Amino acid sequence: MRLLRSERFPAVVLLIAAALGLVLANSPAAPGVAAVKDAYVGIPGVFSLSVGHWIQDGLLAIFFFVAAIELWHELTAGQLSSPRRAVQPAIAAAGGVLVPIAIFLAFSLGTSSAAGWPIPTATDIAFALGVLAVFGRGLPTGVRAFLLALAILDDIVGIVFIAVLFTDGVDVFLLLAALVGVVLFALLSRRLTERNRVPLGILLVLLGILVWVLVYLSGVHATIAGVALGLAMAPRPAARVRHALDPWVNGLVLPLFALSAASVAIPSVGLDELQPVFWSVLIALPVGKILGITVFGWLAQRLEEPDGRLRLADLLAAGALGGIGFTVSLLLSELAFAGDGLLRDEATLGVLGGSLVSLVVAAVLVAWRARHYRREERRV
Repeated sequence: MRLLRSERFPAVVLLIAAALGLVLANSPAAPGVAAVKDAYVGIPGVFSLSVGHWIQDGLLAIFFFVAAIELWHELTAGQLSSPRRAVQPAIAAAGGVLVPIAIFLAFSLGTSSAAGWPIPTATDIAFALGVLAVFGRGLPTGVRAFLLALAILDDIVGIVFIAVLFTDGVDVFLLLAALVGVVLFALLSRRLTERNRVPLGILLVLLGILVWVLVYLSGVHATIAGVALGLAMAPRPAARVRHALDPWVNGLVLPLFALSAASVAIPSVGLDELQPVFWSVLIALPVGKILGITVFGWLAQRLEEPDGRLRLADLLAAGALGGIGFTVSLLLSELAFAGDGLLRDEATLGVLGGSLVSLVVAAVLVAWRARHYRREERRV
């Protein structure tokens, strides 16, 4: 379990799972993989989903639940707990969203690919912090804190995009019922003690599942249920739940999602025949994130005292780490092109390619900055 709580190992597991999904989808096993993803599981006539949707809508809601708990902690007691501490990574995050969108639209505006503009806006926290942990020994804590705040703010943007852009035909009654469930979940979580931990814990799990079902049936993307429940839960039990769920999220939920989302067939066409969405995502993730985070981050540093400012080279490294979109970008690809398999697959390949480019560039820049700081420390 300790290994799955670390920052390095989960990133490796994610990379292996994504590579395995891509290999399987382009091997003789591809029809079997597709059959498994399309198989329906549940109670026939009552509630059933395909395996792919259980992973995307169900398991990923657990990831968003844990991410929301971390987000609430950061907003109340962590890196984003005061306006002064939050404003600099917020400005950098804004650049890391706006510039990739602009680059994406520069390649795809006026085509059917343009609907995918939210895809290159996300940063994968697990991957980014994993690369930082592997290659960043010796970096100042300020760099990691800046990146963590930046990635969390990126996740907020991704959650807003999912809630606003990919919701259609909402059943208001079911959504209000889900909201009542969230309020009840919040109240009950504040009654949780050591004496009633088991019965009340079981009740909270059942209530959480009910909220998820209601949100799913309402027409809102079901992962929003995980976000709402994570933000609503009382801080102390939330911290314990997050600690308990972290290994399962890192070792099962995210790898299964990566395996499923990356299982796309590589189109047997020439490079000139690929859709604009592939090139848009491939370029917007690494280039857009580096430019947006670095430039906006440099401007934001003007608000800080000179001694507390991050160096331009550190911002470049953070920008490269921000380009590792992966989990949320893959989800946005699935949602943006749910009705067009070709565009969805090419967007997914663009996410994988752009994230891989960002990962390599980030590893080089982070290792270079870490060596620089270690040399400075030895000189001192």
